[in-house]
Amino acid sequence: FQSEFDDVLKAAGSKLVVVDFSAKWCGPCKAISPVIHDLAVRYDNVMFCSVDIDRAEDVANSCKIVAMPTFQMFKKMEKIFEITGTDIRKLETKIEELM
Repeated sequence: FQSEFDDVLKAAGSKLVVVDFSAKWCGPCKAISPVIHDLAVRYDNVMFCSVDIDRAEDVANSCKIVAMPTFQMFKKMEKIFEITGTDIRKLETKIEELM
């Protein structure tokens, strides 16, 4: 899955990419999922993608994911910010700041 992940980051160019690292068994991940969907709809100039850490262990390992949900933000293929947890206000503030 690493090459697919890299392709998504490349395709985004200079757009902000918000990556949601989660798992099906993660309760907080399930709870926050509809809110993340709403953010993706509202911020159509930001690319959102989701990585299931159980299916894409290689990506989770290369991104050094240790807790969930974790949101990493990338621009021009470089990680520029990371937040762990369900603080949507903080996440949305950072999206607005970085886009």
